[in-house]
Amino acid sequence: MFKHIKKRKKAGSPPGTLIHVGETRAETVKITVIDYDAESCREREIQQIEDCFYLKDTSTVTWINISGLHQIETIEKIGKHFELHPLLLEDVLHTNQRPKIEDFGEYLFLVLRMLFCNGVKDEIESEQVSFFVGSRYVISFQEKEGDVFDPVRERIRHGKGRIRKCGTDYLVYTLIDAIVDHYFINIEKTEEKIDLIEEEVLTNATPETLQKIHTIKREMIFMRKSVWPLREVISTFERAESPLVKETTTIYLRDVYDHTVQIIDTIETFRDVISGMLDVYLSSISNKMNEVMKVLTIIATIFIPLTFIAGVYGMNFKYLPELEWKWGYYSVWLFMLAVGISMGLYFKRKKWL
Repeated sequence: MFKHIKKRKKAGSPPGTLIHVGETRAETVKITVIDYDAESCREREIQQIEDCFYLKDTSTVTWINISGLHQIETIEKIGKHFELHPLLLEDVLHTNQRPKIEDFGEYLFLVLRMLFCNGVKDEIESEQVSFFVGSRYVISFQEKEGDVFDPVRERIRHGKGRIRKCGTDYLVYTLIDAIVDHYFINIEKTEEKIDLIEEEVLTNATPETLQKIHTIKREMIFMRKSVWPLREVISTFERAESPLVKETTTIYLRDVYDHTVQIIDTIETFRDVISGMLDVYLSSISNKMNEVMKVLTIIATIFIPLTFIAGVYGMNFKYLPELEWKWGYYSVWLFMLAVGISMGLYFKRKKWL
């Protein structure tokens, strides 16, 4: 999940130079096109990006989804045909972008972070998703095949709801809503992890527990960095003075905004809980250390008078009265045992043992 980007933009290259920055997550580029209106829906996968260029001037709504960003030629062709700014295409290829929105008049540009849980590694992974929103088209770019948009595709295919009756702004709203809904799924799974770790901290804290706490803490920081700017994106999208965003859609955007605020509040709560767990863990380790030191101190205290007695009778004086006594050795042993037992009983009575 937390990987440093090894490939960087070449120093000195001019602005708008298209260089893929990030991990290559797809071997091939997959291009899918969904073209629809209120009466019909046509979905297909194309091999060449030029096969969808004619849809730009149609009266239907067209959603072009490109999975895989390493084929620069494809990005250049679609940017040239749809007259997309090179700086925005550069942002598409730089997969470490902060979520943002930009208004270029004839189209809007959005960058979001799509989070999903890797079931094999049991960790949250992130992927950048970019959108170009025009009057009759939406172009989305993903790092690899596989996303959280299948419910949206099903609604378009079967004409559920009002999505086929609305324009591109409503389509983008549904895509954003799908991303935000998946944040809730990740939040629920994270909550389950926190509950398990919290129980482990209280019952049997180990060094592995500390590692789990730090891992979940990093996940919360990562999610916060993804969700916090998303709130600004949705707020700007809602208030955008653009003919591309209809007033009927702003109501739905406001609802997504509320969901985003709710997620942020939950993340902040989880961060406080995790900080509390870390304090509890450190206190637990400190208490265990104190228990060990208490036992060692009691043992040392019991042996202090015994060591004193042994030291007295270990002195090399010629005349010690008890040395010539027949029962002297046994008497010293009995006295030492009595002192040790009496001190042990005293400590137990004080509940120090």
